[in-house]
Amino acid sequence: MKILTENREARHNYFLEQTLEAGIALIGSEVKSIRAGKANLKDSYVLIRDGEVFLLNCFISNFDKTGMFKPDERRNRKLLLNRQEIMKLERKIKEKGYTIVPTKMYLSGDKVKVEIALAKGKHLFDKKKDLMKADLKRYAERQIKG
Repeated sequence: MKILTENREARHNYFLEQTLEAGIALIGSEVKSIRAGKANLKDSYVLIRDGEVFLLNCFISNFDKTGMFKPDERRNRKLLLNRQEIMKLERKIKEKGYTIVPTKMYLSGDKVKVEIALAKGKHLFDKKKDLMKADLKRYAERQIKG
C-alpha cells in the first residue's frame, strides 16, 4: 500500500470514528496524475445522493501529456461501495454531528483507493486539548532523548 495523498487537516478538525476503503471512478489520465502525486484531499468531502456516494471538491491536476480531453480538476467523482456500507453510512449521517471525510488516497495493487472516515466535528477546546497533548508528548520525548 503506497499512500499518495493524505488529509491531515481531517484529524485536526474531526474525531475519526470508523474508516472504510472505497474505490474511486476515475477517467484515463487522472490515474497517471494521482500516481505522480498531483492530487489533494484538503478541502474535499463526501456526500450521499440517491443511494450513491460522491467525492466532492477533490483536486486532481490534469496530466501534462494529455491530449485534447482534459477533465475538470475538481469534478465530482463517484466512490464505489457496496449497498450495505452505503446504508450504514446513511443511517449514521442522519444522527446529529456526523459527516464523512476522505482521509487518504493510496494504491492497492494497481488500483487507486480512498479511505473515508465517519467523523464527528471537534470544538475549539478539543483542538486546543489535542495540541497540548502533542506538545507534552514532544517535550517528554526530548527529555528522554537528551
